[in-house]
Amino acid sequence: MKIYSNKPNLVNVKILEEALKITKNNVKNVAVGIEFVPWYKIKSLNKKIRNINKVTDVLSFPMLSGKKFDFLSQCDDERDPYSRELYLGDIVICNHRAKKQAKTFGHSIEREICFLTLHGLLHLLGFDHIEKNDEVEMMEIAEKILKKFGITRGE
Repeated sequence: MKIYSNKPNLVNVKILEEALKITKNNVKNVAVGIEFVPWYKIKSLNKKIRNINKVTDVLSFPMLSGKKFDFLSQCDDERDPYSRELYLGDIVICNHRAKKQAKTFGHSIEREICFLTLHGLLHLLGFDHIEKNDEVEMMEIAEKILKKFGITRGE
């Protein structure tokens, strides 16, 4: 997986690659953009895109449409014709909100950033949390992956 980010040192690529495996979307040459922004920028994006005038922790902007499991294997025609890269979309994370939530939940900023990037990637893969059962599914996948890498709550 290739990450395009303004702060690549904050992104744990192995966690995102694990999400691709667990969701059966483990295809080659996949890329995602991850941008870390201040509160006022994510608030502006949230207002512009979702018509919600509030700061949020993470926003996802998928380039592909599909539903959850194993849809990337059917997206070969969406690959860049020269690089053969499959660009999933962009994830925008609010630095301020991540720090605040880490403190509130009593865990490290690393754990919060890992959770938010993973949450954003799951949205790019067609997951949502509109319905309660879908939210539970997303949380279970995220917690399973984070636990596998020893990134737990309250650390």
